[in-house]
Amino acid sequence: MNIAAIQSDLVWEDPDKNRSCFSRIIDDLDSNTEMVVLPEMFTTGFSMNSIVMAEPMNGNTVEWMRITSEKNGVAIVGSLVIKEDDKFFNRLIFMKPDGTFSYYDKGHLFRMERENLYFTKGIRPLIVSWSGFNISLQICYDLRFPVWSRIRNNNFDLLIYIANWPGNRRDAWNTLLRARAMENQCYVAGINRIGEDGEGLSYSGDSVILGPKGETIASLSKCQEGIITTNLSLRNLHRFRDKFPVWKDADDFKIVNC
Repeated sequence: MNIAAIQSDLVWEDPDKNRSCFSRIIDDLDSNTEMVVLPEMFTTGFSMNSIVMAEPMNGNTVEWMRITSEKNGVAIVGSLVIKEDDKFFNRLIFMKPDGTFSYYDKGHLFRMERENLYFTKGIRPLIVSWSGFNISLQICYDLRFPVWSRIRNNNFDLLIYIANWPGNRRDAWNTLLRARAMENQCYVAGINRIGEDGEGLSYSGDSVILGPKGETIASLSKCQEGIITTNLSLRNLHRFRDKFPVWKDADDFKIVNC
């Protein structure tokens, strides 16, 4: 599967400008691209201004994702602020070119920035199928909770984290992404923003795609705006899992509502 992950700055609380920026980038991608991954809250930055920034599921950004996905023939992954039934969610949308989509509400809300006061947490992880891959979708702070992303009987092949992860905690970001890849014997894609947000927090990016041994397949340098593009091989992943079947000795467990 050909994947493109976009590491960029975000214009604070300006969905129109952010959508316009990502439209230009996506339109210029190679025609072989099958999936595009955007950072967490890609239309606003990590804003707690949920009442003002929230959109409905039939709002401008979800419609933009639908149109852009269909136009370019790619699946698009990204999260935004959604209002539904008088609740607010940091909601990841996985949009397919045929207009169908799945969504995941962030399960672990970052209380140190008061996210838990402004948003409602999700209650279950999400796995979707695309281009032959089973893909587990996670958001930022979820990275610190390994049970939430633990593989069961190889039920996913690629684990994606989209993030607004501040640069002062980049060591944790880099270390935990590698751990998630090695413990789950899967590909891991971590997509983070760069720049500074409206609250004065700085972001270093450090976006990366890792192999099942924790090895770096592709990455971007600290604070560098750019695109990671690479092809992920399902055949190579299966070969490694068959040769070194750690998963057969994994502990049994059940994921409960977080």
